[in-house]
This record gives sequence, C-alpha cells and structure tokens, in this order.
Amino acid sequence: MGQTKPPNIVVLSSLFPSSVQPGAGLFIRERMFRIGRKLPLTIVAPTPWFPLQNLIRRFKPHFRPGAPRHENQSGIDVWFPRFFSVPGVFKKLDGPMMALCALPRLRRLKASGQLDIIDAHFAYPDGYAASLLSRWLSVPFTITLRGTETRHVSDPRFSGPLLQAINRADQVFSVSESLRQLMIAHGTKPEKIEVVGNGVDTTRFAPQDKATCRQALDIPAQAKVLISVGGLVPRKGFHRVIEVLPFIRQTHPDLIFLVVGGASTEGNNRQQLEQQVKALKLEDCVRILGPRQPHELSAILSAADVFVLATSNEGWANVFLEAMACGLPVVTTDVGGNKEVVCDDKLGIVVPFGDSEALCQAIASSLNRRWDNKKIRHYAEENAWDERVNRLNAHFLRITNKARGQNG
Repeated sequence: MGQTKPPNIVVLSSLFPSSVQPGAGLFIRERMFRIGRKLPLTIVAPTPWFPLQNLIRRFKPHFRPGAPRHENQSGIDVWFPRFFSVPGVFKKLDGPMMALCALPRLRRLKASGQLDIIDAHFAYPDGYAASLLSRWLSVPFTITLRGTETRHVSDPRFSGPLLQAINRADQVFSVSESLRQLMIAHGTKPEKIEVVGNGVDTTRFAPQDKATCRQALDIPAQAKVLISVGGLVPRKGFHRVIEVLPFIRQTHPDLIFLVVGGASTEGNNRQQLEQQVKALKLEDCVRILGPRQPHELSAILSAADVFVLATSNEGWANVFLEAMACGLPVVTTDVGGNKEVVCDDKLGIVVPFGDSEALCQAIASSLNRRWDNKKIRHYAEENAWDERVNRLNAHFLRITNKARGQNG
C-alpha cells in the first residue's frame, strides 16, 4: 500500500474563488486545498456564460462577473472553462453544458496522468456533470452535498438528474446529517452517504485582545457588539436581525451591529439593507463593513460579543465554527445543519426560522448572559480539520484503488 501511486483528484465546482470573485466558495477551497497537501489536486471550476450578459450587467453590475481562464493558487492549478447558460431559463441544461465545457480540460488531465477521480461539490448541476464526465472518461466520482440540494430536490426540473447523479456516485459526502437524511428520504441508500462536516482553522481563527480590536474599529469599550458575516443576500438574513434591533436597543442603547460581507454569486442587497437601516433610524448602530479577507476576520470577530446569523438555509456554516474559535456564542435559526453545529446551549441559541420575536429574545438574552468563552473555543478546537481530511483521503484512496483493481 505504501508504494501505491496517490490518486490525482480533479475537483469540479462551479463555485470557487478567483481574482475576480475572491470571496466565492472559500469553504470549498479551504477543504480541498487541505486535501491537496497530501494528494495531487487540480481544480476545474466551470463558469456560466451567455452572449448577452454584458448587456445584463448594465442593469445588474454584479451579474456573472466571470473569471480568468486559469490561475495558480497556492501552487494548485485552477481552470475556469465557460459553459453556456441562459439566465433564468433552460437551467435543466446547466448540468450537461457544464460537463461538455469541462470535458476538453479533463481529457487533457487524464492523458497527462492528472485525473484518477472527480470530486464534485453540490449535487446539481456539478454532481450531475461529474456523473456524465465519469461515464465518458471511465473514472470514478464523488459528490459533496452542501445545502443547495434542499431546494433542488423539490424542483421537478432538477430532482431527477440530481438523484440520478447521487445514485451513480462512488461515494457521497454530506456536510450535515440533515442533508444526509433528506437524500435518504428520497431513496438514497443510507450507507452511501457519510457525513463529513467542514472544519475550522484554529490557528487563523483565535481570540485576540478585545480592547485592541475594538480600538481598531473605533468601537467604545463598553458597547454591546453583535456581528454577522456572509454574502449580502436575503438568504443570510441580515435584514431579519436589523428588523429587531430597535427593540433590543431599548435595553442596550449602546448596541452596535457589524455586518461583514459583500456581493456574492447570489446577488447583492446592500442597498436594501442601507435603506432599511435609514428607515429604522439605526445609522449609529449598524455598520456594514463590506467584504474582508479571511485573515482579517479573526480581529473583527474578536471585537464582538455575540455572532448572529438569521439565515433561511445552510448546509454546514463554517462561519459558526470560525466565530466559536474566537470565543463567540452563536445565535441562529433552526434550518439546515445549524443545530448540528450549535449543538449545545453552552455554545449559543437556535430559534425557529421566521419567528422574529424569538430571534429578538435570543439576541437580547445572549447579550445579557455570561458565556464560557474558553469552552466555546474548545468546541471549535475539537472540530479542527485534521480528522476530516484524513477520512476524505482514505475514501479517495479506497475508491481509486478499487478502480485500479487493487485491494484496500
């Protein structure tokens, strides 16, 4: 086994960071680049394209910003082939089109000995594209379920190819048990799906001196500080938090709410958030800091008292563990895998989605409560990356050895 040639993995994901969209799919890069420290890795990240999309950008400046043809990130090749995708219609064709656009690159990779297994992220369209490429190129493939499956499996346009891809896959990983159970309920064999949640880099994310961090952000030492991090889109629920702030300020007049994030592939609702802040007269309370690089987040998180995310859907939110690694309790909604991450009331409070009164009470309660920040940090340390990466590597080795006709 020690002499076995390590498998060359090609990651297939339509969501991946680039110089054009540095904040897209960071959670995928974080996970897979750790795999790349042990196994040879190439990224193929198909990018949607439509001949008239430059016209659409006149009205929607952040629409499909595109990507360079190729980048080298931390020594790993990242390719961004374009696939034909008409906005809003014919979305059922995204899977086949993605596969066709990726095929020439994957053929070249296979010919040069750089493709033994395809690892797709999201079951549709990426997983379905991987199922086609797997068949065309005679290589095994895996799929990681990340949260969009909740929406897609109930859509008749996508449910068929999505489930077909999952059933064809050599192995399915799920970032949460809730996603695993969803697929089992739709007929997937339980033994086919293994939960491998995302981890956290406890070196990058660690508590820093609160007074120093607040001084850098011009935040008074005595203020109560909430923080949210994520793309500025309705799904993340910043507007839901802003909605309840006037009530919380009745007991915490010095409250400050920090929002870290910018435009994402889902859109950009910063203008709507700013209008809401103005309408509620919260200009002195809410600070939208814009997007920040991962290495900047630890200091900003360390300036806060409580992390909050009133999201409508998540697979496994990395940002919870990142906040916890900085010692912050989490207030969030009971959707997706949130309750699996915030699995103990010593770590935070989970409230029903859509219950603004419960959200308001939870935030107020969290600001009044004395949390054991060291215990919260310890939980994050227990969810560091090493164990997860070792399990993923073991699967990639097993699947490739089987395809090569070897044991193990």
